[in-house]
Amino acid sequence: MNMENNNMSSQQLFTLKQNCVAVVTGGSRGIGASSAIKLASMGATIALVFGGDLQGAKSTADTILSNGGKVKIYQCDVADYSLTKTTVDKILSDFLKVDILVNNAGVIKDKLMLQMNEQDWDSVVDINLKGSFNMIKHLYSQFVKNKSGRIINVTSVSGLDGNIGQANYSSSKAGLVGLTKSIAKELGSRGITCNAVAPGFVDTDMTSNLSKEIKDKAVQMIPLKRMGKREEIASCIAFLASEQAGYVTGQVLRVDGGLVL
Repeated sequence: MNMENNNMSSQQLFTLKQNCVAVVTGGSRGIGASSAIKLASMGATIALVFGGDLQGAKSTADTILSNGGKVKIYQCDVADYSLTKTTVDKILSDFLKVDILVNNAGVIKDKLMLQMNEQDWDSVVDINLKGSFNMIKHLYSQFVKNKSGRIINVTSVSGLDGNIGQANYSSSKAGLVGLTKSIAKELGSRGITCNAVAPGFVDTDMTSNLSKEIKDKAVQMIPLKRMGKREEIASCIAFLASEQAGYVTGQVLRVDGGLVL
């Protein structure tokens, strides 16, 4: 086999269900945007859900369209149960089905517990955890009806090991782990998988606000001695969404450069 065929074989290592539709929340930037672009490059039609960054959502959509992909954007506060249902109903009306759900929408409001107020707690838990519940809840019946589906929740190493100043964030992400495992058990007999990806320090807008001192200290703790790339997280999400991951469910895939071993 020549080199050209080898490259083609490598590119087709992971494949998505034919004519699949993927919903990606938090798709206007960071891991969500990279995941949407990656899935679109593999042939998925993307329903891109975003909160407030319309320009970012349009930029992600433009990238997908310029690469020959298909995408439509939907503005929705995933913490809002009723609004999320309306958005899911609109997506199903537009595309008739959903094959992949990537729950990526998330926020941080880091403070020590002493300074953290109720709003700091509620807003983070509502978006990070309840938002994923809302999306799964409103797509649950159609996944069951179709007897297939891939659900990928984006958690964090902070949800597995905790972190100083992130009681709200770590709790919301730990809750996602429990949600992932419960849904995997509920839907496994219907041919539906549910997994989670737990990134470590990744170069995104969330980490861009950290000081150079904190970033340098974090990198020194990572065996690979660098921060992760959002495209690397997207590739792991793409694997869990693929046909080749059909026997993987209820798992949490750490993607942290060896931060916690």
